[in-house]
This record gives sequence, C-alpha cells and structure tokens, in this order.
Amino acid sequence: MARRDLPPTEEGLPTVNLKSDQPTLVEARARLDAEISIAKSLGIVALKIVHGYGSSGRGGTLRRGLRESLERRTREGRIRGWIAGEDWEIFHSRSRDVLAEAPGADRDIDLGRGNAGVTIVLL
Repeated sequence: MARRDLPPTEEGLPTVNLKSDQPTLVEARARLDAEISIAKSLGIVALKIVHGYGSSGRGGTLRRGLRESLERRTREGRIRGWIAGEDWEIFHSRSRDVLAEAPGADRDIDLGRGNAGVTIVLL
C-alpha cells in the first residue's frame, strides 16, 4: 500500500510514496487515482507523488508512466496539471501558483532541488 502523509507535513506538501513497495505501473496508476480522489475530498490543492527516478539513469517506468497518466488526466480535466520535480522551483510559473495556494508548499523539502523522482500534482 502507498504511504500517505496527509495533510501537509512539516516537510511541505502532502506526499504519497507510490514506489515504496515496488508496484507495477498498473498498480501505481490505480493508487494514483485513489490518492487523487482522497486528496480532492479533503480539499487539498496540491499533492507530491514520489515515484522514483529509476535505476537505468534514463528515468524509470513508474516515472514515465505516471507522468503520461497525469498528462491524460489534465487533458480530461480531472486535475489542473502537474509539475515535474525537476521544475519544482520558485521561478516556474505553475510552481508559483502552488506556492500561493497550498499551505506548506514553501517548506517542501524538494522545492528547488531538481528531484526527478517526484511530481507535484495540482488538484
């Protein structure tokens, strides 16, 4: 089961660790859907997903597959968008939106670190 830290923690955004028990992409996508639904029901505006970068050095299956899923959910209007961890920094326009709307976002441990193993989801 995915590890969930909801609502915001001392470290920043509410976080869901989808890589912790090494799920398949199908399992991770199902968990992502469930976590997005839970977060929305709690009124959370942004959620950090930990999917890992992958050991290949090119980005792993979860990272690529979950970001493809998030792009599809954005097109369908199910989420407002997403920010790659490598773009999660104060100068990125969507990041500034999250920083303005989400309590604790400015304390997020990955803000400004270019962490390709996480993705921020705008709900």
